Amino acid sequence: MLTRLAGGQLYDPTQGMDGVESDLYIRDGRFVDAPATGVPVDQDIDVSGCIVMAGAVDIHSHIAGGNVNNARLLMPELQLASSMKASRLLRTGRHVGGWSASGTGERYARMGYTTVVEPAVLPCNAVMAHLEMADIPILDTAGLAILGNDDYLLRMLRSGASQQEVDDHVAWTLDATRCLGLKVINAGGVNAFKQNVRTFSFDDEVPSYGVSSRRIVQALQRAVVGLGVRHPLHVHCNNLGVAGQGMDTMLETMAAADGLPMHLAHVQFYAYGRDGARGFSSAASRLIDAWKRYPNITMDVGQVLFGPTVTISSDLLAQFGNRAVAKPGKTVFSEAECEGGGGVVPYVYQERNFVNTLQWAIGLEIFLLADDPARIFFTTDHPNGAPFTRYPDLFRLLMSADYRAEMMAGLNQEALALTLLPHLKREYTLYEIAVMTRSAAANLMGLNDRGSLATGAVADVAVYAPQADIAAMFARARAVFKSGRQVVRDGEVIATPRGCALHTLPAYDRKRVEHLLRDYYGRYMSVQPGNMRVDPGFAEATGGERFVEVAA
Repeated sequence: MLTRLAGGQLYDPTQGMDGVESDLYIRDGRFVDAPATGVPVDQDIDVSGCIVMAGAVDIHSHIAGGNVNNARLLMPELQLASSMKASRLLRTGRHVGGWSASGTGERYARMGYTTVVEPAVLPCNAVMAHLEMADIPILDTAGLAILGNDDYLLRMLRSGASQQEVDDHVAWTLDATRCLGLKVINAGGVNAFKQNVRTFSFDDEVPSYGVSSRRIVQALQRAVVGLGVRHPLHVHCNNLGVAGQGMDTMLETMAAADGLPMHLAHVQFYAYGRDGARGFSSAASRLIDAWKRYPNITMDVGQVLFGPTVTISSDLLAQFGNRAVAKPGKTVFSEAECEGGGGVVPYVYQERNFVNTLQWAIGLEIFLLADDPARIFFTTDHPNGAPFTRYPDLFRLLMSADYRAEMMAGLNQEALALTLLPHLKREYTLYEIAVMTRSAAANLMGLNDRGSLATGAVADVAVYAPQADIAAMFARARAVFKSGRQVVRDGEVIATPRGCALHTLPAYDRKRVEHLLRDYYGRYMSVQPGNMRVDPGFAEATGGERFVEVAA
């Protein structure tokens, strides 16, 4: 069937389209060239005067896995977004209301998102994470596998393993977990926490292993580059939230990349200085000045927005330190066999609070000071800075200086005086929004056929009716198409097709690696490594073929 979306204003950075009026044609789930004269169009949809973009790609959102489920169990009473009136939050099943798998897919789709990446998949929990993501309708999903605190890797580094051996272990992990890329979280620090360490910096060594965070990060980064994995190593740095020290660690991490590609996650939570009477201030300009010197570094922001949420992280060290500020006062900390674990700490960001105002302002400073939207990415680190359903509010903040000024009038003025935000008048354009959330986001993940309206790309489309209220416009797309099928009409979900799981499969010597792993697991664990593989039979458990390989 040939479908035409007629007369839209196209914003597609992959083709340099900045509001170009043009028709789009879709056949068999992909964009095609305009047909020859006389060829009939089977379905004609008038989108004249509307803003048309590719489906949005969220590169960092916690949508599945143990920490997400622990958050649901800990906080059944919490409404994670003001627009939502959830009554049941305790399950992830497809037909359950609230923040279920179905709720996740439908709420993303209403905003025009069609691909979402879960950035923290513990290898031992990969099967469960994929089962949960398979229950999320409409969205294509992907995961980032976590390494950097696991006993096996640290033993390898302690014994002087070659880079090739590290490469093979990373390749096996990506293969076994069916993930798209690799994530490291407080490299070595989480393992050190289990040995009663409470602070851990970039050159500190993990007790009993004698390896530093620097060595771990560099070994994993070289592996990702050497294996040809498209997405750079995704780094959650040490000292998250620690004023001054976190910023110093981030700069050390940038330098340690040695010019190789690296992605830094939720950088707002590190961009804190020690100036002012309270010893807490903005270091956003310092961060951006450094970032401009390192063109190999990409970052996502992790914007804070005011209201209640639940913070979830596999950074046990940082989350344990945050337990005193839990609102309400209940937390969960868990450990997964020799790999890591997680902490769940509920929190409320308050408008008059000094620290919270600074966090809100620092994130916006980073967005507004960054001069290359292809290297800075739109995230709230859902749900840590805010639930993803708050994205429309953030779009409005970035695109309207007047709205930012209106918001600032009601915030903590002492905190704002320690930032540049009141002086920043920049407003993001629709084209820059399309770069940050479509073309560049897809490119970062190595998804060559997404984030684009070009011929041959997957026909993921978001159509918005222009409104003065930017947040309202982005909250309810006029129409959304997933792989050529309309799934949203006038802000309401009308179809819930299954998405696919995107993964990479680097070349490696599987037989040799699994021989070593079987020996290790036989000595120290209660299971064999094969039990943790997301094997071909998984497709049957999720209702059919699901996995799509992204070439390394």
